[in-house]
Amino acid sequence: MRSAPSIVPSDRLDRDIYLVLEDFGARAGCAWRETDEADTDRETVLRDIPSEQYAYPLRFVVFNAVEGWSRDATAEIADELAERAADDSYAASPPLQAFIKANATRPFAVQLALPLREIA
Repeated sequence: MRSAPSIVPSDRLDRDIYLVLEDFGARAGCAWRETDEADTDRETVLRDIPSEQYAYPLRFVVFNAVEGWSRDATAEIADELAERAADDSYAASPPLQAFIKANATRPFAVQLALPLREIA
């Protein structure tokens, strides 16, 4: 049996692609976010989440069509977000905190900055 050539243009998509499932509320439900091709890499997705590009993320899936694999990346994204929140000291929104708490495999702990008083 002869195999057919791939319909995926390997020069453009020979990389990992991240998709985000988001909850749009009771009326709209959940949907995979429509995203520009250039914004589907891991670093862009991680940068867009705290900036509230994705308000209520539920699941992350990563795939590579050229290599022929896909997997759930939800826990690893939650772990990375928890680590960045702790390191960068940015304020994680309540929905983001809930996502991290529900999906991270490591504890989510942020050190709060305490105001220092001058000692006379």
